[in-house]
Amino acid sequence: MIKKCSYFIITASVIAAVTMAFKGIETTLVTNDYYKINQPLAYNVPTSKETLESINKALKESEFSMETTHSFIDFKEAVAMSESDGDYQSVNSYGYLGKYQFGKGTLKFIGIKKSDDFLNNPALQEKAFVAYLKKNKWILRKELKKYVGKTINGIQITESGILAAAHLGGAGAVQDFLRSNGEVAFVDGYGTNIKVYLKKFANYDLSGLKAEKNPTVL
Repeated sequence: MIKKCSYFIITASVIAAVTMAFKGIETTLVTNDYYKINQPLAYNVPTSKETLESINKALKESEFSMETTHSFIDFKEAVAMSESDGDYQSVNSYGYLGKYQFGKGTLKFIGIKKSDDFLNNPALQEKAFVAYLKKNKWILRKELKKYVGKTINGIQITESGILAAAHLGGAGAVQDFLRSNGEVAFVDGYGTNIKVYLKKFANYDLSGLKAEKNPTVL
């Protein structure tokens, strides 16, 4: 019985303390002998609804701030990380070169006939990547118009996904996949399926990239 009484006394004391702490009006505050506030001070204590709304707003703003810009720069650096971890000096076991892993045949395809100094020329590697994208965008212009926005085998088809997949397997491999409704899917020497790139690199903004039949590299 004594324990129960003590419990109720403590509970009542806590409630009273909380009530006083959030009391809407404080009548007098004396800071020192020379300065006194005799007017009531009003406190605006937010309601539970207002508090929740404030938290939700902060969370949404935080989520928005963490979103990537999905720009062309984001795209090319993401592809580079997937291909070589962004290493200009990288050479894989199949002889593919540089930050974006170009084969010698692909380099000739975009006008680079000598690949000897390719690894030591980061500027040339960057130009080669852009040129290859422009070339593939021109080759795949009909597919881009026809398939972007559609879903094939659960994959949303986007311009950036198509161009990334073309970088992996070539424009022809992308055409085979799209025209077969996803039944024909290229896989590279390391087992990476073209579908991985279609998904992984979807929804980047490459609208500023111009399609060119014969892009200039040098």
